Amino acid sequence: MGTLVALLVVLAVIGGAVVLARRAGERRALEQQQAELAPVRKLAFEDITALGEELQSLDLELAGRDLGPGENADYQRALDAYEAAKTAADAMARPDDVRHVTEILEDGRYAIACVRARVAGEPLPPRRPPCFFDPRHGLSVADVPWTPPGGTPRDVPACALDAERVGAGAAPDARMVMVGSQRVPYWQGGRAYAPYASGYFGAFSPMDWMFAGLLFGGLGGFDALGGGLDALGDRFEGLGDGIGDGIGAIGDGFGDAFDGFDF
Repeated sequence: MGTLVALLVVLAVIGGAVVLARRAGERRALEQQQAELAPVRKLAFEDITALGEELQSLDLELAGRDLGPGENADYQRALDAYEAAKTAADAMARPDDVRHVTEILEDGRYAIACVRARVAGEPLPPRRPPCFFDPRHGLSVADVPWTPPGGTPRDVPACALDAERVGAGAAPDARMVMVGSQRVPYWQGGRAYAPYASGYFGAFSPMDWMFAGLLFGGLGGFDALGGGLDALGDRFEGLGDGIGDGIGAIGDGFGDAFDGFDF
């Protein structure tokens, strides 16, 4: 009878250790996710603020003008995108959620470009991807050949000013983010920024593959891969800690269960 009780105690301890290990792993994964989310959330709100400033400039341009149905519809679409982006950013719970925010921002900027084209009596602009170097620059006007430092040549969409800079051999006005204590272009920021880029460029299917290469395979790829391996190591370390705690609990359980038994 005593042996059966001891066995049941050991099984209970093992079950508890497994639960503890799982919870420890989940806690570490959540902490890692929150650490990755904070800078991406900040980036999203900065882009939303930039769209709001562009809408303010558009308000000044349209002051005193009578807008037709087309202008009004596109203008309302831009305003709706601004509000929807704020709502989506407030609801972000993981880095992947920024994809929805930047999809909305991309549509809002295109709507602004349509308003300006209609007011000027010009054809609607083609639906091109945003400027690769900084999506806040708005629609790209051309694909320009560009070679990143230490990388291979490739064509990327650029706004008029960045196209001019690259054509003159100057550095483009890149969107910078903080990675540790360093400021780097967002495409070198690691895997957490991949959804940010995908939201802006994912509708343009070839661009999605380009960003997969930029973020994980060429330009900035080694940095992103290193960050991924570091995170993987942290998760294995967390799993190891959880298993260690579990084994310790099992040992304690064995000691408690068999304490006093004389074999």
